[in-house]
Amino acid sequence: MSDSNRTDFTNPSTFILLGIPGLEAAHVWISIPFCTMYIIVILGNFTILFIIVKMEPNIHEPMYYFLCMLAVTDLLISTSTVPKMLSIFWFNSREISFSACLTQMYFIHSFSAMESGILVAMAFDRYVAICHPLRHSAILTISVVAKIGLALVLRGGILALPYPFLARRWPYCRTNIIPHFYCRHIAVVKLACADIRISSYYGLFNLFFVSGMDVFFITMSYTQILWAIFRLPTKDARLKTFGTCISHLCAILALYTPDFFSSLTQRFGHNVPLHLRILFASVYLMVPPMLHPIIYGARTKQIRGRLLQLLTHKET
Repeated sequence: MSDSNRTDFTNPSTFILLGIPGLEAAHVWISIPFCTMYIIVILGNFTILFIIVKMEPNIHEPMYYFLCMLAVTDLLISTSTVPKMLSIFWFNSREISFSACLTQMYFIHSFSAMESGILVAMAFDRYVAICHPLRHSAILTISVVAKIGLALVLRGGILALPYPFLARRWPYCRTNIIPHFYCRHIAVVKLACADIRISSYYGLFNLFFVSGMDVFFITMSYTQILWAIFRLPTKDARLKTFGTCISHLCAILALYTPDFFSSLTQRFGHNVPLHLRILFASVYLMVPPMLHPIIYGARTKQIRGRLLQLLTHKET
């Protein structure tokens, strides 16, 4: 293995994922919270899907369609990384083929863009529901929601294509060791012995322009929502209306805060220890998919009621 760690090659047949460098001795212990979070992700998001699809099949509100999209995306993004991470922590299975590494890179960025876009769609749904309640069903029809969902899938898929395409064209002539537990784009291209500025610039473009534009549209939606809420006649009406937005606001903070922090520390946080940067990246990948079903399960009346029915086995 020592010969393959440092040799001359244009494209390596395999990469070696180190997991969390500096904390190898604690990998088994670190795996416990990650495995627990992954179990919560699977159980929580499948429960959301089961309640909406099976127990509430007559629900035709756009929010529930978007919530189903979010649950599926959360399951896919976590499944793209966690099984391989746990195999590293438990079985020291560090090798990943070059093609599998690029495929993982593509799916992670694709699903991340879809997740961000779904939160924008949910913010638009809240805007229409609060600012134009009488036109909500006319504006967000099932057909429109389906087109939005298709557009989000296409956007995520197209935006993620340059990541593996650019990573594949660079020569890797120094090492094939990735100091990470998954094939993060910037961690892979940093191994190339070439000028990788175009890859770095594209990553920053996605961070500031794509994610930044998503945050901008969400902010604009909630500016209009808050303006409409403050114009309501009574305090109770204002609190009740704002309460319908709390779960979505929590989901937004859970996604974008670690996303921006992790991306910026990977590029500019040279004084931040490597193991902390990797742990920040894991927060971005694991915490939002884990929190979303908890947030929406606790804050959405229909889902909360059906969940209690599931747990108590009582007929309503």
